[in-house]
Amino acid sequence: MDKMVERVEGIDSPLAQPQVGAAPRPDGSAIGRQRGLLIRNWRVGILPLMCVGLFVAIVLAAAVGAVPISPLHTAAILLNQLPIFHFARHWPESEETILLVLRLPRVMGAALVGAALGVAGALFQGLLRNPLADPFLLGTSSGAALGASIAFAAPALYTAAWLGFGMVAVLAFVGALLAVALVYRFAMRGGQAPVVTLLLAGVAVSAILTAFQTLIISLNDRLGLHVVGLYLWLSGGITVENWTQVGVVLVIVVVGLVVALMLAPALDVFALGEDMAGYLGLRVERVKLLIVACAALLVAAAVAISGLVGFVGLVAPHLCRILLGPRHRLLIPATALAGAIFVVVADLFARTLAAPTELPLGVLTALVGGPFFLGLLRYAGQRYRW
Repeated sequence: MDKMVERVEGIDSPLAQPQVGAAPRPDGSAIGRQRGLLIRNWRVGILPLMCVGLFVAIVLAAAVGAVPISPLHTAAILLNQLPIFHFARHWPESEETILLVLRLPRVMGAALVGAALGVAGALFQGLLRNPLADPFLLGTSSGAALGASIAFAAPALYTAAWLGFGMVAVLAFVGALLAVALVYRFAMRGGQAPVVTLLLAGVAVSAILTAFQTLIISLNDRLGLHVVGLYLWLSGGITVENWTQVGVVLVIVVVGLVVALMLAPALDVFALGEDMAGYLGLRVERVKLLIVACAALLVAAAVAISGLVGFVGLVAPHLCRILLGPRHRLLIPATALAGAIFVVVADLFARTLAAPTELPLGVLTALVGGPFFLGLLRYAGQRYRW
């Protein structure tokens, strides 16, 4: 796969176009080579900076609450959970209990949601070669919403639990995966699933699933008791309550991230189009199925604990692509970190702006992500390269 990407880079294509901060073409001079090396090091060095930014966001989000805790104490408590740090305890034991038992699971859940949606957005944009693609494009949001509506409408399901998750989360997870499976099945023609057909099938399946959801809400009298809860779920919000839920989602997100990194060279090749990717030796349909499955799994894991949170999978990949260029081996981890920071900060504001009332997370991500995305298009659009 790496050899394939090296062959692609020698072709006059979007992958070979100058990017923002990209190294200049070799001119044989020592100055040019040194400058290119510095820029490449800056690109790689931004990942540790983003890791530090994520840690700062987690510390601030965990420190703020009904019982305020010093950010320094919060950082020391969190670092003490790692085997390499051993800070002396000079804070009340109650603060450590509040952080580790009550607040940190939700904050870590927010980080996982942001990472999953960010990576899924990058995968769909790279596969579909569409800058407007987001994680909910192929029916995942409609499938998750239908599954959640079924759980809210059925009392036996609403009160049940599995693996520490309520059935609302479980059915939302299953609904998201089934929706993408339906889209891919209807898009298949002669063993192939063209990009345009995938998009059209996604629109059609989303409309049908949304219609079924509306019927359930309209015809089920019992849903009236939980209609506010369903509305809040559809508006988005982190619903992590314990470390068991965090552990399950963490496993899914880590597996999805590893698979996404393995698919990064193929995503670079897809920028040339499916025909050119096939000429270069890529098994297009097999790789396409893997990309869709990986992205769908990440989105399903996210919506299971957050509901429908928009704009994360649209803004994070665009921002990272503008800053770092189109190479997915760097873009995917950067997008995961950017999405995690975005959702952690947004969830912090959702909890605190109108305390004790909690604002819907999806509303805040749209109010912040929408104008920010428009700003990217307005001020960085000329420098943007696919």
